[in-house]
Amino acid sequence: MFILPDLPYGYDALQPVLSSDLMHVHHDKHHATYVNNVNKMLADAGRAAASMEALVREAAAKGEQKLFNQSGQAWNHAFFWECMSPERSAPSGELAKAIDRAFGGLDGLKTRFVDEGAAHFASGWAWVIAKGGELSVISTHDADTAIVREGVTPILLCDVWEHAYYLDYKQDRKGFLEKWFDGIANWRFAEAQFAAALGNGQGYRYPAPS
Repeated sequence: MFILPDLPYGYDALQPVLSSDLMHVHHDKHHATYVNNVNKMLADAGRAAASMEALVREAAAKGEQKLFNQSGQAWNHAFFWECMSPERSAPSGELAKAIDRAFGGLDGLKTRFVDEGAAHFASGWAWVIAKGGELSVISTHDADTAIVREGVTPILLCDVWEHAYYLDYKQDRKGFLEKWFDGIANWRFAEAQFAAALGNGQGYRYPAPS
């Protein structure tokens, strides 16, 4: 059975970018539902999974769309919580160098990231990913996730489903993305992910099932 991971900070820690009310609904309702659905689907099928990552990839490979949707959303949300921090920071080290190479600096990455997320049609996710040590920005639809792409390591992720921002920002997805990027993006976590992409350490893993 998979757990619903706790937030790595208090529900009110990301204010004023994200309200406590929004975080309670997003984590305790939306994310919890995906995790509960994964556990129920596995129990009903008499199946077990070694990890959430393995389950997501297996469901994708076998075309098990319902299981992929629930497990992909469970994994994406858990990763998303780690991509935010109440402590403001800026990229440094190898990640900063990679951002300069790919985007000409942090402002260039922000423009690319916000534009990608704001222009994404309907529900999905905006990602900074690494492949072969180089960064790029992509978006994925619905429950699709970067971890099913060969050779890709996710670096940073923002949820652009309406439930991620509508309570605080209404229809202003671009405004949400701008404030998110400037105010709560977790660059220390992103640096650790990029180090893993370069072969130094292990990247994020969903808590193992009990």
